[in-house]
Amino acid sequence: MNNIDYDLIIIGGGPAGLTAGLYASRARLKTLLIEKAVLGGQVITTDWVENYPGFPEGISGYDLGQRMSEQAQRFGLQIKNDTIETVTVDGDVKTVRLAGEDFSCQTIIIATGASPRKLGIPGERNFFGKGISTCATCDAPFYKDKVVAAIGGGDTAVKESLYLTRFARKVYLIHRRDELRATRILQERVFESDKVEMIWDTIAVRFAGLFGMDTVTLQNVKNGEERDLKVDGCFVWVGVEPNTAFLDGVVAVDEKGFIITNEKMETSVPGVYAVGDARNTSMRQIAAAVGDAAIAAGSVEAYLEHAG
Repeated sequence: MNNIDYDLIIIGGGPAGLTAGLYASRARLKTLLIEKAVLGGQVITTDWVENYPGFPEGISGYDLGQRMSEQAQRFGLQIKNDTIETVTVDGDVKTVRLAGEDFSCQTIIIATGASPRKLGIPGERNFFGKGISTCATCDAPFYKDKVVAAIGGGDTAVKESLYLTRFARKVYLIHRRDELRATRILQERVFESDKVEMIWDTIAVRFAGLFGMDTVTLQNVKNGEERDLKVDGCFVWVGVEPNTAFLDGVVAVDEKGFIITNEKMETSVPGVYAVGDARNTSMRQIAAAVGDAAIAAGSVEAYLEHAG
């Protein structure tokens, strides 16, 4: 296969992709990592990471992403900033098409992660970026001494709501159930905050405003009653959707679009692997993504040895 450009192409430059790049480069595989945005992925928008081993006092998401990137590149990982148009598989040869150029390889690791899920209610599309956000680290400073709403009940919603309290004078945390899904330590912190007010058993059904979003209409899921909540901004954290649309049927996915893998991170296509938040995993955490990537890199080595 002398006409093949790379042993491995990694699609996505978050913690999973960078870890796969680190392992593959150290194994002296000719590896290209393609990332459409900034290296580090969504972790760089996370204010503070406390649950990644090796940092007893925690580390900012930006710094963690930077360190992962530097470590991977130290071993010769090639990186290209571009957007994937298509992926095709023709037997043992895989082709990744970018704008205006193609790269061939023997193996692919998909590490494209997931993006925040939208609520899909009236006004959300119109006011996104005009009062509605999914990134507290990016937009919280705009709400200094203001009142904001936060929607969700998992780790991200609670952690980011706590971050919002550094700027906003009040945060309404809105959750459709009567208890949070977040880890206990995060629940303890949010309940102790005098800036956070919980609104239980409630969903958002509509956003409204004149020049920007300034009202969210809430509905109690138990009695159906609606009321308008006046806020200066709203942050939405209700889960994620996989960034897998570009694959267009190349590999098998579940009903939500997450890539189906086995314990070796193998997809339905030999030589194609998936890691991190893009695959159908129950644990979407940095440490889990890193573990996936280490396994996948080992699987790639085994596959190439057999192919050779």
